[in-house]
Amino acid sequence: MGQNGQPEGAENPTTVARMAGREIIVTRSFDGAAQTVFEAWTRPELFRLWWAPKSMGAVISACEIDARTDGGYRITFGDGADQATFFGRYLEVIPPSRLVWTNEEGDHGQITTVTFEDQGERTRLVLTELYPDAPPADALAGMQAMSAEQFAQLDDLLASRRP
Repeated sequence: MGQNGQPEGAENPTTVARMAGREIIVTRSFDGAAQTVFEAWTRPELFRLWWAPKSMGAVISACEIDARTDGGYRITFGDGADQATFFGRYLEVIPPSRLVWTNEEGDHGQITTVTFEDQGERTRLVLTELYPDAPPADALAGMQAMSAEQFAQLDDLLASRRP
């Protein structure tokens, strides 16, 4: 295994870094046009196919996404007592290049920004988590563990949508 849990020689490695102070930044390139990658982040029927890391056994039981400025999202994992819900609202939606949303389910209240840089048939994605204070101690490790697997699942979804 290479850096960030990626297999050696991974074609589209995921990079996770803590920047000075309050930010964690994740970068990744995808084989797919920016519009296609953007849709995977904003259409609930696509989002639920890749977001939950399969190795964790987490299943998205409900997914609502109203991807417009001042719209909201609500994602629920599991059922019953094991249920966890994540929600917030979109501060900025610029198809197919930028999403900015709040994370309102916890104490940290970070703002997430995702940019989609169109590189023809490829897209460079940059995800930034901006915390009001220093990120919690486990935030970087959590992003490293989850994002590589999530993005590999997104790669699979994008490959299945190619003509």
